[in-house]
Amino acid sequence: MEFFILRNKPKDEIQLLSPLTWAYVGDCVYELYIRTNLVNNTKLKPHAMHIEAIKKVKASSQANTLRKIEGILTEEEKDIVRRGRNAENHHLPKNANVQEYMYATAFEALIGFLYLTKQDERLQEILEKSEEV
Repeated sequence: MEFFILRNKPKDEIQLLSPLTWAYVGDCVYELYIRTNLVNNTKLKPHAMHIEAIKKVKASSQANTLRKIEGILTEEEKDIVRRGRNAENHHLPKNANVQEYMYATAFEALIGFLYLTKQDERLQEILEKSEEV
């Protein structure tokens, strides 16, 4: 997976970022992954692709995905997930309960962290696993 965005911060600096910052980036990366897969692998019209994308990127789906992939995560990744889940977020979810929202934030934090630290092979593996669940 190659992006044209410069990711030039060292890992130790990225580890000091807020887990909500990782989640902010992870939300974008995951949505781009889902939308790109829909474009590449379906013949749906744009509105139908949008509906399918929403189903996959909503908090409840991301929370379920995280629960299903937890068993394959490394200790470092579990720590990232824990930090993302426990991050103090003052945003109230509209279409999810608080626990689902916390798990979705944790999933997005993991995706964002892997992306920012240029762990592209592992990121690809996690994204592909997310499609299997």
